[in-house]
Amino acid sequence: MRDINQIPSEARSLWQEDRRIATYPPLDKDLIVDVVIVGGGITGLVSAYLLAKEGKKIALLEADSLLEGTTGYTTAKISSQHGPIYQEIMKIHGKEKAKLYYEANEEALNYIRKLQEEENIACDLTTEDAYLYTTNDKNLEILEKEEQAYNALGINGGEATAEVDLPYTVKKALVLRNQAQFDPVKFLQGLLPSIKNNGGWIFEHTRAVSVKGSDEPTVKTENGHKIKCKDVLVSSHFPFNDEQGAYFSRLHAQRSYSIAVKPVKTPPKGMYLAVDSPSRSLRQATDPNGEPLLLIGGQGHTAGKNDDSTFANYEALKNYGEEEFGIASIPYRWSAQDLVSLDHVPYIGQMVTGKKHVWVATGFAKWGMSNGLVAALLLKDLILEKENRYAALFDPTRTELKKGASSFIKENTDVAKELVKGKAHREDKTVDELERDEGSIVVHNGKKAGAYRDIAGNIHVIKPTCTHMGCDVEWNDAERSWDCPCHGSRFSHTGSVIEGPAVKSLKKMEE
Repeated sequence: MRDINQIPSEARSLWQEDRRIATYPPLDKDLIVDVVIVGGGITGLVSAYLLAKEGKKIALLEADSLLEGTTGYTTAKISSQHGPIYQEIMKIHGKEKAKLYYEANEEALNYIRKLQEEENIACDLTTEDAYLYTTNDKNLEILEKEEQAYNALGINGGEATAEVDLPYTVKKALVLRNQAQFDPVKFLQGLLPSIKNNGGWIFEHTRAVSVKGSDEPTVKTENGHKIKCKDVLVSSHFPFNDEQGAYFSRLHAQRSYSIAVKPVKTPPKGMYLAVDSPSRSLRQATDPNGEPLLLIGGQGHTAGKNDDSTFANYEALKNYGEEEFGIASIPYRWSAQDLVSLDHVPYIGQMVTGKKHVWVATGFAKWGMSNGLVAALLLKDLILEKENRYAALFDPTRTELKKGASSFIKENTDVAKELVKGKAHREDKTVDELERDEGSIVVHNGKKAGAYRDIAGNIHVIKPTCTHMGCDVEWNDAERSWDCPCHGSRFSHTGSVIEGPAVKSLKKMEE
């Protein structure tokens, strides 16, 4: 008998279901513009919107299709409540900068509301309270310290255990008032007409591979075309042009999972995030027919590293949903990759010292809907040479990063271990032993290889060495991709790049 709560075999987010987004051609000639924006997610598109309205001639380059990256695979909470983060930011940066972080994200949230109203965008934007909670006595101290941080910073929220709308016992909860949720794809596609009307160019399936020069940078694309400009804004999730900034060593890549379910019980009001492990994220949504959905997220782990089948993460979310809310069906499932900075604050600003016209925005952790807007607003001011009170806090070259040295050391020790482990790993499996829709490291023609047998029975064989720094990739059965455990690069089953920092495809081997 078929399980009516079967998890979909293909990953697709709720936000991708009702796409009516225009398509754009690849770049087919050399150009000269004011600003090149690399990356067609929330930071790139809002930056294009803002700069085009300021009269800048912009060209936005997207390696794949617009909104097919992390922005299109988010839980789409717009919130200044980013986990128990304020106690950590106060510890590293002090009270004044922690308050600036809160205010920057609140301004970003309000700017989304302003844009939605001005551009008359139907994007299911609703105001919600956001709750941070625990069901475990061991984590009470975390929330108690976070509550103290809320009080010290004057955050609009605080103790809210009694008002939590969940079907299980919560030991403590904090609320942050008047946050929001929306459909990010609908919101961002609502900005596209303005970008076009203000003379902006958008090019899809155009991968940028290098940036040369500083005062008048030139961006080169994979197909050999060049764009000369006055400023380059790199919002490609992981900076693709990481020759000097060593961002690979100060960003930690995490993968997390979401399912959208039709619940038996009424979905809880508000947005929820547990500080427990494994964490759980909850919010309401509606399907294309207006039926209520509950989005359940969690199961985060270091990208490319997973103790079990990656598909087991979806199973864990399903089991939680069935136990706590009941599930009538599971129409959608998806995952996303997030980048975390050393000190919990994104890197937004001049990418490296000495290159004053090359800008970067990365390290939003799981909070790109608010931090992505923070980045777009800040970078607009930096490019226009205007003062911005948040610039020092988010500066990628900030001195406070030294306080995150322990994270830096651990991250790069783990990378060294993965390099050794991958090269020493032996695999006895052969291509002939692969079932349909199965991928694995195998021995092929006497050599180590990565192989995937697709549903039709066709074999795809690649050299399992990441083209970024040489770590061995691992098979991700839930997304049918090859993932690097060192710095988070991801490749399709045929070897093409899905996620950076890698910019070159995996090498193919004879089948």
